[in-house]
Amino acid sequence: MRKSDKKIDNKLRIALTDVCELALKNIEGFQWLTHIVNYANFPQSLKVVCVFDTNEHLDSYWQSTKNQLLVSLVAQEFTRIGINVKSASKHISYDTEENCTYQHEGNWARRLG
Repeated sequence: MRKSDKKIDNKLRIALTDVCELALKNIEGFQWLTHIVNYANFPQSLKVVCVFDTNEHLDSYWQSTKNQLLVSLVAQEFTRIGINVKSASKHISYDTEENCTYQHEGNWARRLG
């Protein structure tokens, strides 16, 4: 990782930590988030994965009036730290601990890899 990539990654990590803390307080079932990126193709390759505990909680999130909260929070942080993307929603995916346990025996490294 180049020095410039490391600087971007540190800003991104701090910004997404803020998103995570807000989501933990405001979204039932939300657990954590992480990001995946290939800096040779940045920011197009940037993906934020938002993880809920169960499929039921994720479904409830989609049915709720808060169903755009994560996109809004991530988009605000991208803008704040100077990451320009056309649509933040295209850089966000959703998953559950339940699915990881069932499909990858709880091994997130393998699931995200």
